[in-house]
Amino acid sequence: MTRIKNRITDMLGVEYPIVQAPMGWIARSQLASAVSNAGGMGIIETSSGELDAIKGEIQKMRTLTTKPFGVNVALAFVRDPGIVQFIIDQGVKFVTTSAGDPQKIVGPLKAAGLTVFHVVPSLKAALKAIECGVDGLVVEGGEGGGFKNPRDVATMVLLPLICDKVKVPVIAAGGMVDGRTMAAAFMLGAEGIQMGTRMVSAAESPVHMNWKNAILNAQETDTVFLNRFGPGPALRALRTEKTTRIEKEPPPNIMAEFGKATDLYFGGDMESSIALSGQVAGRIDSIKGVKQVIDETIAEFHAVIAKCAKQYA
Repeated sequence: MTRIKNRITDMLGVEYPIVQAPMGWIARSQLASAVSNAGGMGIIETSSGELDAIKGEIQKMRTLTTKPFGVNVALAFVRDPGIVQFIIDQGVKFVTTSAGDPQKIVGPLKAAGLTVFHVVPSLKAALKAIECGVDGLVVEGGEGGGFKNPRDVATMVLLPLICDKVKVPVIAAGGMVDGRTMAAAFMLGAEGIQMGTRMVSAAESPVHMNWKNAILNAQETDTVFLNRFGPGPALRALRTEKTTRIEKEPPPNIMAEFGKATDLYFGGDMESSIALSGQVAGRIDSIKGVKQVIDETIAEFHAVIAKCAKQYA
């Protein structure tokens, strides 16, 4: 497969501009190394808050891949400022920041020679991140899974809006699952894509088969948008008995519902916590290895753009 050459692959040192989303408890060395080894950009998460374990996962990546990988700093969940220096000391070259204002950590990371992208759900947030000096943006539409802007905007609207207003390279997130969605994102101005739900359902994902099967069985309408009116973050998750109840009757503290997260993630109890997922679960009907996902995505991407160029040029 031919390497895609653009600003994203040049900056990140990867073959393909496909980034794996930094999902709490999931985006650790087993999954991230598979993505990096397949030519994409594997990311280690920090949103679980388990920084000691995460430091071990970052170190473990060195034994599992010789390819580039990155770390996400989820600003709302990382209480230890030392994580920035640890990332620098480990020789990591790429960091994404999310869930907060990146202003405090962009400077030290950039001074150490790292490339920093910030995850944004709105044009206002994008422009603010640019002011902070980030190298690029992950533009995340409201159909994506996980923590969301309560005023959600779909990728089809948000992505071209931001790409028209900024000069830095953009990675599209939300609805990204295959070569067709990658081609669509590129037509809207992106130079890379981020996959979350597709990677949760991958063979190398560490989550319980109950969660993977729930994704395979989901229709496009089987996610819920939780906690739109706060307090705390809004979320998009798979529809279960628990999340249907929370959708109608928001709890006083949505984050408390993650108290038994590992019972769901690794024990398979789908009612014990919240299974974060994007609407694109409705398009996933099989479990595939990460390399197969990436290879098929790139092949389809090239086929789609070639077909369009031939048909409409």
